[in-house]
Amino acid sequence: MKRIDHLVLIAHDVGKIFGFLGFASLVPFVVLAIFGEWNLLLPMASAPVIFIVLSRLIALIPGRDIDPPLSVALVAVAISWFAIALVGALPFVFGLHMTYTDALFEAMSGWSGTGFTMITTLDTTPKTLLFWRSFTQWIGGIGIIAFGLSTRRKTRISLFQFFRSEEKPQGMMPNIESTSRRMWRIYLFLTCAFTGLVMLSGVPLWDSANLVMVAIATGGFTLHSAGLAYYNNPLLELLLIPVMIAGAIPFKVFFLMYHGEIANMFRDQTVRILLGIAFVSSIIVSLDLYIFGSMSIATAFRQGVFIAVSGLCTCGLQNANLHHWAAIPIAIVTMMMFIGGAIGSTAGGIKVNRVALAYTGVKWWFRRFFVSSRVIVPFRYEGRTLSKEISDLEISKNMLVIALYVITIFIATIACLHLYMTAFRLEEVVFEIVSALSNVGLGSGFIGSASPVSIKWIFIFLMWLGRLEIVPVIILGLGIYKGFTAELNKEFRSRDPDE
Repeated sequence: MKRIDHLVLIAHDVGKIFGFLGFASLVPFVVLAIFGEWNLLLPMASAPVIFIVLSRLIALIPGRDIDPPLSVALVAVAISWFAIALVGALPFVFGLHMTYTDALFEAMSGWSGTGFTMITTLDTTPKTLLFWRSFTQWIGGIGIIAFGLSTRRKTRISLFQFFRSEEKPQGMMPNIESTSRRMWRIYLFLTCAFTGLVMLSGVPLWDSANLVMVAIATGGFTLHSAGLAYYNNPLLELLLIPVMIAGAIPFKVFFLMYHGEIANMFRDQTVRILLGIAFVSSIIVSLDLYIFGSMSIATAFRQGVFIAVSGLCTCGLQNANLHHWAAIPIAIVTMMMFIGGAIGSTAGGIKVNRVALAYTGVKWWFRRFFVSSRVIVPFRYEGRTLSKEISDLEISKNMLVIALYVITIFIATIACLHLYMTAFRLEEVVFEIVSALSNVGLGSGFIGSASPVSIKWIFIFLMWLGRLEIVPVIILGLGIYKGFTAELNKEFRSRDPDE
């Protein structure tokens, strides 16, 4: 069976995603009409038209009523995300006359919730395109997850997995379709409520809405080239911290709040770990800035707390020029970005859940060294006791993902150092590579519009890898080389004797 036949199994599911994005991409036209930027009508129309056309063309492909295996589903994840960025780049190409590489970089940064930008003239960029950037991050977060949930029973594979391959539907509520509708309501409510909160800082509605959209989606795009420094508003930065944290905690926590179980929110182990790491890292980074950065204590805490939380929540908003920071606080924030938020949130990174599982697993492994081989040491995680076989499997899979992240960072660092000789320090290069792979967007200036094309493509690839947590891309490469599954071929032969 040809490799293309495997992809036919998930073609209709991909088409549904494109159809959804085609209609969702019409929302920026409201902004276009409000500000009268009619010259952007055709550039902005390019994305929804292409999405809808692709959806209709894919619908014409004859399908087979066979449940695809996990490998094919993960390949769909990888292909879909890259295709979405390819189409999402068109408004930047036609509206700002960017090169396609820069436009694709901007689109991938948007849809993946990263926050790096190739636009150097944000202050003069049309508001419609600024909103398009914010909107891609907002809808690329929990919004698409909600759509995937709502269509899960109508497709042969879980569209939920298309946009957050690390997500687990069982972590949500039992009624899938009802859950999706509630997610949309909660997500919209949080966006509106936080917008009102941020406006208390004196920032206008337009700026507040865009900042909240990217913060709750743990993105990082801003409306001005100077970023948050444009506002020079400590209250704004303080009010954005709970927005970023809200985007990094498991979305199931908001279901507890939705049902009035606010007290149970802080009983969640992941929430406690996330808040604990945020508190400790904020203190350490702030003290390091004060001790090693020759800053006043007020400035050190203002910058240290905000950047540490932004890094852990994988939100690219920043209120300082990190190029002027000492190596030690940069190393701490790099570690925070590597960890990231929680599974079930809009955040990137390896996730605090994996860190907790790795810590528990290491303790379990070492406990077994100090007892007789005949003694069974139980493995307990999140209140459950798992068998030795399941424990070994889950811990191994967990450590594999972490190892893949480390290996990818190492390879990307070596490649960037060979391809781009700059005055940036090694820790700054590693910092931005981790920032891209964890879909953060914090930067010290290493990656920008002046960077070589080769470096831009490495970062595009890193953002794509990070959004998918690497595994689907590896499966895609192996599938193209040697096919996806032998079992699927047998399934086809057993059902279709003419093949």
